[in-house]
Amino acid sequence: MHKNNQKLRIGIIGAGNIVRTRHLPALTKHPEVEIIAVSNSTYESAEKFCSENLPDATPIKHWPDLVALPDIDIVWIGTPPYMHSAVTISALEAGKHVFCQARMSMDLAEAEEMLAASKRYPELVTMLCPAPFGLRGDLVVKKILAENYIGQPHHVRLQSFTGNYLDPHAPAHWRQKIEISGLNTLTLGIYVEVLQRWLGDITGVFARGKIIHPQREGYKVIIPDLLTVLCSFEEGAEGVLEFSSINALAQDDRLEIYGSAGALIYDFTSDVVHAGKFGDRAPHVVDIPPELEGEWRVEEDFLAAIKSKGRVRPHPTFEDGVRYMHVVQAVADSRARNEWVVIKS
Repeated sequence: MHKNNQKLRIGIIGAGNIVRTRHLPALTKHPEVEIIAVSNSTYESAEKFCSENLPDATPIKHWPDLVALPDIDIVWIGTPPYMHSAVTISALEAGKHVFCQARMSMDLAEAEEMLAASKRYPELVTMLCPAPFGLRGDLVVKKILAENYIGQPHHVRLQSFTGNYLDPHAPAHWRQKIEISGLNTLTLGIYVEVLQRWLGDITGVFARGKIIHPQREGYKVIIPDLLTVLCSFEEGAEGVLEFSSINALAQDDRLEIYGSAGALIYDFTSDVVHAGKFGDRAPHVVDIPPELEGEWRVEEDFLAAIKSKGRVRPHPTFEDGVRYMHVVQAVADSRARNEWVVIKS
């Protein structure tokens, strides 16, 4: 499959900040990887990206032309969500492995189409970009919960606040534009991905949203600036998830899990874990031993899966993505209908 000198050849579609700062440095460390083409929102920006970062790569004006290149093995998607489904399905149909930036898609229907396409081509590796939050302490949290240290979790609280959209005169960010971002709202999908990794699937939601500054330079924003979600988990816990982009002096993002025997607190800003038992005076800092410390290994995981010829499946899988898009869709449906929405897995 791989022509001359066994290199894995990558074409990038969507060469924005995350590709430049995160993926590119990690990919270029691998001698067996070659990035040969880049397509961006405009030909000029693709040209500029290549000249600054990848002088040997070819800028391509239209992304379908990149997907059609016969000597590309991998399509690396760095675009906003509105393009994910179309590019992913085209790339799979062209016989390419696909790495797709998160959030998976605009809505649940698109996510399910992407998953169905990946199942039609099981020999091709697909992977979503994982949430960067909670990577360092991921295994320690799983260990604490598996060992029943805090007992049966019954109450979950998450807060994720910023002041990013407080300025009423700022233009709408692309994440505030439903035609680009879809139903994805604030950090909802990112944290649902993390929560479901630790606590199992969310089975129902009731959501309220508020838009503080609906008019931004003539653009009408309909994605909420503030979102509150009540939810239930398959293991029985109840949750309150709060998201905001209009909180001045916002505190760190944090998760609190209260169980029948204790509590676990994760500070996502510092990646520090606290835990304690009922009767303790206060939670203590949980030491994360080096062998359990997680890190950003996204590119390595994806490339290793390709080299394994299907023996390894890198996470998050498209199934994982559909699981969090179920919740994103249900939150949107709940807000629209002002009612509790049950999520059928």
